[in-house]
Amino acid sequence: MNRGNDNTRAPHEDPATTPPRQPPHPTPNGAAMTTARPPAHPPLEDRLAAGTGWRDFLGTLDPVWRTVPGSFYDGPFLGNGGLAASVRRPDGDTRLRFVLGDSRVRDHQDTGGPLWGGTRLPIGHLTLRTLGEVTGVDLRLSLWDAELTGTVTTTRGTVALTAFVHARRDLLVVRCRPVDGAEQVSWDFTPDPAVPPRQAFYPEQRPAGLKDNPPPVTTDTPDGGACVQDLACGGRTETRWRTATGPDGTTVLRCTVAHSATDRSASRTAGAALYEADLAGAALDEADVSDATHRAWWHAFYPRSFLSVPDARLQAFYWIQLYKLACATRADRPVLATHGPWLEPTPWPAAWWNLNVQLEYWPINASGHPELDSLRTALEQGAPGLLASTPEAHRDDSLVLGRSSQDDLRSEPAGVPGRTDPLPETGNLTWALHTAWLAHRHTMDEPYLRDTVLPLLRRAVNYYLRFLAPDDTGVLHLPATYSPEYGTTADCNYDLALLHWGCRTLLDTTARLGLHDPLAPAWQDVLDRLTAPPQDAEEGLWIGRDLRLTSSHRHYSHLLWFYPLHQLDPTRPADRELLRRSLDHWLGLTGELRGYSFTGGASMYALLGDGDEALRRIDELLDGHVRPNTMYAETGPVVETPLSGAQSLHDLLLQSWGGVLRIFPAVPDVWADVTVHDLVAEGAFRVSASRRGGVTRWIRVHSGSGEPCLVAPGRLAGPPEVAALDGTPGPLGWELRPDGLLAIDLPVGASCLVTAAGDRPDLVVEPVTVPSAHRWGLPGVPEPA
Repeated sequence: MNRGNDNTRAPHEDPATTPPRQPPHPTPNGAAMTTARPPAHPPLEDRLAAGTGWRDFLGTLDPVWRTVPGSFYDGPFLGNGGLAASVRRPDGDTRLRFVLGDSRVRDHQDTGGPLWGGTRLPIGHLTLRTLGEVTGVDLRLSLWDAELTGTVTTTRGTVALTAFVHARRDLLVVRCRPVDGAEQVSWDFTPDPAVPPRQAFYPEQRPAGLKDNPPPVTTDTPDGGACVQDLACGGRTETRWRTATGPDGTTVLRCTVAHSATDRSASRTAGAALYEADLAGAALDEADVSDATHRAWWHAFYPRSFLSVPDARLQAFYWIQLYKLACATRADRPVLATHGPWLEPTPWPAAWWNLNVQLEYWPINASGHPELDSLRTALEQGAPGLLASTPEAHRDDSLVLGRSSQDDLRSEPAGVPGRTDPLPETGNLTWALHTAWLAHRHTMDEPYLRDTVLPLLRRAVNYYLRFLAPDDTGVLHLPATYSPEYGTTADCNYDLALLHWGCRTLLDTTARLGLHDPLAPAWQDVLDRLTAPPQDAEEGLWIGRDLRLTSSHRHYSHLLWFYPLHQLDPTRPADRELLRRSLDHWLGLTGELRGYSFTGGASMYALLGDGDEALRRIDELLDGHVRPNTMYAETGPVVETPLSGAQSLHDLLLQSWGGVLRIFPAVPDVWADVTVHDLVAEGAFRVSASRRGGVTRWIRVHSGSGEPCLVAPGRLAGPPEVAALDGTPGPLGWELRPDGLLAIDLPVGASCLVTAAGDRPDLVVEPVTVPSAHRWGLPGVPEPA
């Protein structure tokens, strides 16, 4: 967003989308803003916050299993950002397994890079040993409580089961009680060897010098056991479990996993975790075992924001993604790998930086969950790894990141523009920093911007500046770089867009922070002289100057100009037509499109305001790519695709790029009713709104930072009216601009209400009516509406 320096605008930029920092009062033509005080509205009523509102709402969305799950992709999953578990009875087995994972468990050898010497490592599984063979289940994953409950039926009887991974402790708790027949239960553990998962897919790539880890050593005790997996690097992973059976026959399992990188301290950590668990749950009744602190964390998690749409399948999918994201990461845990903390067979046992990481973290912004931002932690702590990833000749003032890394951000050697080995995929760090910048924009956390995003972005852009060269006319060009998953070309649109965004953002950021950087003229020079995006009048954006898009391509790397960087503006007719043409050409080449092709397409159609086409693309994702438990696979599990589906839904309901709050910008025609509450927009605004009968009835905007407030109110029933709300002193100054935007003088901490003039709707937050029911999981016969 522009901060009053016209030189930071791209030549095509519409000033209407880049408002000045000062509050918009008086109006540009010198006229005073409207300050009339409309009649007072009743206070907002959040019906979910009353009584069991949240529990009841999320209970309608819980996944259920009435068929025994056979794989990771159709079974229940649990997690706390570190420790995780998934539940299934694999084909050919007769008992139920809890397969363990942990995002912190990896190797630490120097040989072979992040996919071999630093790879994430498997742990093993716990088997629920029933006397009889498992023949059926009736299970429910409570989103509200983050607990799996229900029954397991065997040839000898029925067992009631409750399981959760504690939200705040590295502890899996499973409670089993025989309720019918002659059934009894016990537990045993089967370790997985600490072998790089990639070896099963590409054994010929195993690097010379990589050491084999020793075999795991399992010790059983009368009340449990331990499995020690020592690592050749000197580290250790230890799994410990303990069981106890109460007078009523209830058996409680407590299991923990601990990891240490270079010493054997994992044993001490695991022992302490079980000791603390024993103290917390000395009695075996339900209240102790379930531990109120676990549920309290989750009960505080969900109400940070709310949305409801009249599409049962998509609504349930969305809320399961928020549950999944909170299971997969927390700010104090490692950056997300492609598979999350659930390590299944995969050739991708690392964090992937040319799309996956970015898509994984986008949903935390609008949903208001910075407590999940482990990307921020990785960037704050990752400077040594980034420096090691950068070619030595460029380390004095530049940084670049290769395709994959672990949480230390030390990637395989990054490429150099103009060379072919290693592959010059050079934009990944800059794109990751755009994701970090988005996190800043939604919180307006200035220290994060100043101390982390700015210095890293400055060095990332410097890497590009080293290779820019003018042609005979003075236009700046990049030598050949790699467009992810397609090819190498000069003036690659992936890199041109990221460079353009990086220079604009550096200028905006230094102006915001009041800094005078000696590189500012170079950044401005890039904006003034950088070559235009390679394109044509028929196909839209090309991959780059020497490479057209002529075959199906799952990645939208060439379209970053529009999404998510917003360097081309679809409110301008020429850019709008270019986006439409590029989208139609890209998605019209079928065969290699994958799940995230459809989420990216949905978000870009939402930029065009085409909610019907956006929903069609989301439906393509859900119809053909998402598994019964909402997981997704491309060879192995990749969690970014379903998570990006949640972001696509955000983009249909609220957009805030370019300094404008766009309310319901791309709602499909079939959604007459929509409710959102406290969705977070850029500028740290919290937005609530209600659409009923195809009309926006009311909008509440709360300012968390005092940023300029421009609102595109969507389809109101008449001319707009703005009033102070939530105790904000009024009246507020506001103006309806000729372009249809509302400019509202909204100080930090203030709230306003937008309605059609004279309308006095009830300000109620509640779920919309859904015409049918849908359960994810393996529900069997569909439930009635």
